[in-house]
Amino acid sequence: MDFLGTLGSYGGWLAGHVIPFLFVLTIVVFFHELGHFLVARYCGIKVMVFSIGFGPEIVGFNDRYGTRWKISAVPLGGYVKFFGDDNAASIPDHGAAAVMSEAEKRDSFIHKPVGSRAAVVAAGPIANFILAVFIFAGLLMTVGEQSTTARVDTIDANSAAERAGFQPGDLVVSINGDKINNFADMQRFVRTSAGEILTVVIERGGARATLKATPELKQIKDHFGNVHRLGVLGISRSMAPGDVKTEVFGPVAALVEGMHKTWSVIDQTFSYIGGVATGQKDADQLGGPIRIAQVSGQACQTFPACMSLTAVLSVSIGLLNLFPIPLLDGGHLLFYGIEAVRGRPLSERVQEVGFRIGLALVLMLMIFATFNDIKGIFFLGAS
Repeated sequence: MDFLGTLGSYGGWLAGHVIPFLFVLTIVVFFHELGHFLVARYCGIKVMVFSIGFGPEIVGFNDRYGTRWKISAVPLGGYVKFFGDDNAASIPDHGAAAVMSEAEKRDSFIHKPVGSRAAVVAAGPIANFILAVFIFAGLLMTVGEQSTTARVDTIDANSAAERAGFQPGDLVVSINGDKINNFADMQRFVRTSAGEILTVVIERGGARATLKATPELKQIKDHFGNVHRLGVLGISRSMAPGDVKTEVFGPVAALVEGMHKTWSVIDQTFSYIGGVATGQKDADQLGGPIRIAQVSGQACQTFPACMSLTAVLSVSIGLLNLFPIPLLDGGHLLFYGIEAVRGRPLSERVQEVGFRIGLALVLMLMIFATFNDIKGIFFLGAS
């Protein structure tokens, strides 16, 4: 391909992937920071800055409470800066705090009780989870959810399903004691259980039987061309009219199911992290901004898929921020927990060292995730 053609293809990639990625990320970041902002206001803390993005300001305004709302040049995140903070990471300015007047102390974050500070910090991730619940619920109330029963249609030759004794027409009832409501439930179980022996209860000819199946780890290409390493049994779902249905939920049922879907994302995330920690799963599935942009461009071809991705990303960012790593919300909560137990905060020196370690860990995680993205694009052939 000539230079101009290559340049054009990259321009198309930017338009088709980066813009959807920034749209999805901005929604997630806005609600995360809004959680911090609202609880801070409730606790009587003065908010100096509410920023979407980092770096130089592009556009902004001051509200009547003195908060500067702005959009900044680097759109990969955002922050809320409180009165008494030294920087965007909510690291306190101890020097300024020591000379504050009593009136200023009433407005500052650092002088609030540890419970109030913890509530403000936890509000960001909690807002992400709430956003996900409402997005899932909204989709269920409007477009509904199409599902297929967990009925087996065809079985691949020499597959794990064939060795386990599956037959066409089998209806999967439960796996490891957990009820299976549809084919997607079964897929979620199988995809994260490669190499593990699963106890599968099936219904065949009106009677129930128990099978032992061990999913195989395989590289699977989705319809976008992305490569995933997943556990598979080697069966296809039944698409017979009686096995396919679309259900539109009422408000209460949608909220309940939205909570269930949100928890499902959390559960799968912890299952994957646990598998990486124990060596049962590879860390190469961990994606960074390039992979998220790639998926965003693919998902945002339809509005429901785009919003569903937003919900999943919201949960992921909420969970990531709760990790007990200094610099993240979870690191702040860890320090506040220690402060609550000790009756006094950790020394400035200890906190400073902790934040530096946290910064190093976050940077290493970003580099590793970006390396996985690049490897996936150039070496695994993902488009």
